[in-house]
Order: sequence, then C-alpha cells, then structure tokens
Amino acid sequence: MKRLTVLALLCFMVLCVYPQGGTPGSLDSIQQVGEVIVWAKPTYREVIPSHVMKGEQLERLSTHSITDALRYFAGVQLKDYGGVGGIKTINIRSMGSSHLGIFYDGIQLGNAQNGQIDLGQFSLDNVEEISLYNGQKSAIFQPASEFGNAGAVYIRTRRPRFAEGENHHLRFKVKYGSSDLIRLSALWEQKLSQTVSSSVGAEFLNSSGKYKFRYTRYRADGTLAYDTTAARQNGDIWALRAEGNLYGIFNQGSWNAKAYTYHSERGIPGAIVNNVWRRGERQADHNTFLQASLMKSFGTRYTTRMLAKYAYYQTHYVNRDPNTMLVDNTYRQQELFFSTSHVYELMDGWSLSAAYDFKWNKLNADMRQFAYPHRYANMLSVATAYNQPWLNIQGSILATFVKDHTRTLSSQPHTTALTPALFVNVFPFGGRSFSLRAYAKRSFRMPTFNDLYYTDMGNALLEPETALQYNVGFVFEKDWQQGLLRHFRWQTDAYYNSVHDKIVAYPKGQQFRWTMLNLGKVHIKGVDVETEAAVAPVKDLLLSVRLQYTYQDARDVTNPSDTYYRHQIPYIPWHSGSAILGLSYRQWDVNYSFIYAGKRYNQQENIAYNYMPAWYTSDLSAGYRLRLGNYGLRVMAEVNNLLDQQYDVILNYPMPGRNFAVTLTMEM
Repeated sequence: MKRLTVLALLCFMVLCVYPQGGTPGSLDSIQQVGEVIVWAKPTYREVIPSHVMKGEQLERLSTHSITDALRYFAGVQLKDYGGVGGIKTINIRSMGSSHLGIFYDGIQLGNAQNGQIDLGQFSLDNVEEISLYNGQKSAIFQPASEFGNAGAVYIRTRRPRFAEGENHHLRFKVKYGSSDLIRLSALWEQKLSQTVSSSVGAEFLNSSGKYKFRYTRYRADGTLAYDTTAARQNGDIWALRAEGNLYGIFNQGSWNAKAYTYHSERGIPGAIVNNVWRRGERQADHNTFLQASLMKSFGTRYTTRMLAKYAYYQTHYVNRDPNTMLVDNTYRQQELFFSTSHVYELMDGWSLSAAYDFKWNKLNADMRQFAYPHRYANMLSVATAYNQPWLNIQGSILATFVKDHTRTLSSQPHTTALTPALFVNVFPFGGRSFSLRAYAKRSFRMPTFNDLYYTDMGNALLEPETALQYNVGFVFEKDWQQGLLRHFRWQTDAYYNSVHDKIVAYPKGQQFRWTMLNLGKVHIKGVDVETEAAVAPVKDLLLSVRLQYTYQDARDVTNPSDTYYRHQIPYIPWHSGSAILGLSYRQWDVNYSFIYAGKRYNQQENIAYNYMPAWYTSDLSAGYRLRLGNYGLRVMAEVNNLLDQQYDVILNYPMPGRNFAVTLTMEM
C-alpha cells in the first residue's frame, strides 16, 4: 500500500510540473550568463581549490552511488557494509563522519540522531558535479553553518539548459546487474516560460542483495579457524526516490525550490560472526525534505541570499533474531533550517560578508524512558576576503549557540563556541597556473542525540568534539588548445589535524551496558597527492588519467597508560590511493578504475589479531553512443571487482566479488 501511495504522489508531481505547452525562446543563454555574473565576481573567488568530479566523468565510472564516486578523492575514508543496500558513510582525513558536512544543492543534509548521512540513499543519475573541500568552502558568500565544518562535500544536481528552439528534455535509464539488481530512472526537464524551468526525476531500485563470498578467519596463534564459501543473505532492498525542482530568474537574481522524497525497505545482513550467516534485522526509511533559495544582487557591490528547509525523516528498525534482544522501534526526526547571508564589496578586491542561520531539530521514538530531545542552534558568521592578482586572503569567524531541551532531564547541555579560520593563496610567478596555499581552522561538532540521550548509553554531560586543522600545499594547472598534452594538474597538500574530546563508548562494568564519555584525543598527520592529465595523440582520440595517493598517520594519544597509546586508530590505513584511466574515441568510451587501501587494524590495539590486510579492486566499463533521429542512445557494460578479490572494508562485512551490470540510456 505504501508503494502504491508513493507512486501515485509521483505521478501527481509529474502532472503538476509538466505544462500543456511551452514557448521556445532564446532567454536560456541569458540564464547561464546570469549565473556567471553572480558567481564569478572576484568577491566570491575561492582561496582553496576543491577536488571536483563532473557529470560526464561520473557517468563513465562504474559507480552506483555518491559514496562510490567519493572513493576517488584524496584523503577520503569509506565505511561500506557491503551490497547495494548496505549503509555507506565517509569521513575525510580521519576526523570522523560527523565533522564532514554534506550539502545537496547548497543546503546541508542533517541527521541529529546519530550524525551519519547514508549517501547510499542518493543517486548519481541526476548529479552534475561533486566537489570536496578540506577545511571549508573558502568562498565567503555562504550560510553561517558552512563555516563550521572540518570539511564539506557539495552535490550539485543537473539544472535544465535548453538550446535555441528546445523546450523540453526527456531521459530514461534502465540498469540490470548482479544480485538481481534492476534500476529504473527517468528525468523530465521542461521550460515553463522564458524565466522559469522545471525538472522532475524519479528512480526505482530493487535487488535481492545476494552475492557469493569467501569467509576465512584465523585464530590468534595463526591456525585456520574458518575457510568456506557462502552467499550473503538478508541484503535485499527496494527503494524509490523522487525529486522535483523549479528554477527561476529575474532582474539581478534567481530562485529555486526543491521537493525530495526517498522511501526504502531493506534487510541488514549483519556481521559474519561465529559462522552465522543470517540475521533478522530489517529497516524501513521514509525521508522527505523541502528546500528553497533566493538570491538577489543590488547593483554591482551588494548581494543577498536566503535559504529555507524543512525535513522529516522516519526510520523503522526491527530485529527479530531470536539469539539477540528483540527490537521494534520507530524514530521520527524533524529539522527546520533558515539562513540569510549578505556580501558587500567595500572596494575593488576587498569584500565583507555576514550570515545568520537558525536550525531546529527534534527526535521522537517509541522507546521506554526516551528523552524526546529537541535542539535549537543559532549561528552567526562574519568573513572578509582580500583578492589581488598575486594574493588571495580570506578570514572568518563563526559564533555558535546551541541549546537542548528534553522531557525527562532537568538539566540539558548548552554550548557556545567560536570557530575562526584563515586561508591564504599566493601566486608567486604571476598568472594563475601555480599557487601556494595554506590554512588554519578550528571547528567542532555537537554530540548527537544518540550520544547524549540513548537509553542506558547516553551521557547528557558530554562536551563537543573540537578539531584543529593546519594545511599547506600547492597546485599547478595548465590547459592547452593544441598539441599532445591538453590538460595537466598536480596538487599536493600536507596537513596536521588534532581532535580533542573525542566521544567514545565506554563500558560501565555490566555486560551490554555502555556510556558515552569524552576520552579521546587523536593526532593526524598526512599527505594528499592528486594529479590528472588529458592527452590527445590523434584526432578524435582522448586519453585521460587521474591518480591520487594519501598517506595518513592517525594516532590515539589519549592516555599514555593505555596499551594502544600512539597506535593507529581503527580502520585508517597508512597508505591508500586510486587511479582512473579513460579512453574516448568518437562514440566509444572505455574506463578503468583502481582503488587501493593498505593494511589497517579493526580495533584500538595494533596487534596481529586485529590486523586487516590491504585490499584493492579493479573496475572496467565500456560504453557506446549513437543517435537515431532525435533520440540519443548509450549502452554501457561494466565489470566490477574484475579480479574477484575477497575483502572486507569493515570487519566481518564481506564485500561483493566479481559482478556485472548493463545500462541503457535514452535521451530526447
């Protein structure tokens, strides 16, 4: 019944957005120029370049989700619990996923309950660009909350663009692959008038989640405990995603509105422990949010922007495994967000910005003795930028005021914090090809509702985690219109991060009884190297290469008396990297990608029993494009984990071996 209701709502959205007709016009070029005028002013120039992947490159990769694409960025650590429906989260530079902000079309995705954003819930089908920023997005014209993250990922969806005489676009995609995977998606873009356009997209996913894996475990003395082959169970998923957008322009301004909904039901296969393959855990998610933005310039010096969002997330978790405690709980989150930001160019090359954000979060659950928390957060930022041909400097400070309220506790935490940042970029040789940059930043993250209030586990006296970041690096980038080498970029960063008051779960002395304490302190040293090049050896042939390498030394320095003092923290490899090789020749695209993660440990103590060996995967895809009249067709075949390596990203959560998929895309 729920599926039928959602499908009916989707059909209603399509009928509402698609008009009876459209008027062709030439104003779309003006829309694009309008965007350039607003964003390309020197006032908004970024000091620290981002790591970027655009839609065409994302389309060629063998990626199923946004998390899959982020694996190819330097400094990123992925937690993947396996399979199509497995939970997928990321963090950068070993600071934890709660320090990373995820922004969807300019507004942050939130989860006050546990701080984890499951990026598996978002599709790549409608994504135009993914960018990663370490520290923060260094443009000063942004909401106050964006100054508070230790890093940020920006997901920008496709915006309608129409050529002369066009008034609509349609795209259909079908994908079939291993684990009985079928993925259907559609996108409808429509010009409603000379100043307003719309897009409606939907995607359906269904998979049994079954795949074979080899399970091998050794005892502490090195003797073999298990070595068998089995099939992953209880990993099935069905999911429906729908999104509607309206875009408009007016004199020196633009606006857009978005409605997004995601509904899924999936099994949670659980860890393979003591030779047990099956689990009784199930989860259903029903997430919806509405968001809107408005930007307006007054003359050439002053610009303002307003953002608003309301989100409702419902999670139903069931565990009917007879060997564990039976659980059947429903969690309901609400979030309300409002932001107003302003930037003024005081004189050529010098600008000043101010922003205010308000955020309200509430969590309800049908649990006994639940605290029913809700949180008020007020954020105020001031930033300035000084831009010259050879020097860019940006400084900012964010003041954050957070207050919690609950039904059951007489005293709730409240926090006031100041988080400054300074970014410098120098072009020592003139021009923009080579630059040296550095930044220093302080950030913090509030304890989640689970950290503070989860029954028998939370601790309402927790302090926020704080992080100090220091980074130096350089970039060389150059493009050529002719010759063999068409594009080259080399980027290197060395950094030091220090995380204080790390929130950890600590046993209270009774079995299955834990509490949350501020016990952790972590020092992180690392180097990120990224390079890319494009070569055109003959006409119509283009070879592209993208390589990245990360070294990280992330040590627990909490207590010298601990047996794991100065040991590498769990699941962080010292060495990791990736490579992407792409070949384009006329209508053909061939892409090879490689990911490597070095040795690491799954517990705090770096001993042989907790050791996890390095793993790597190779993916290969080939696509062919053709046109039949007004229709564009593309067929892509892919083989993932080409060498059929058996590996775990998380201990006892085996990943799929060799698997296949075929995708057909039609555009008109």
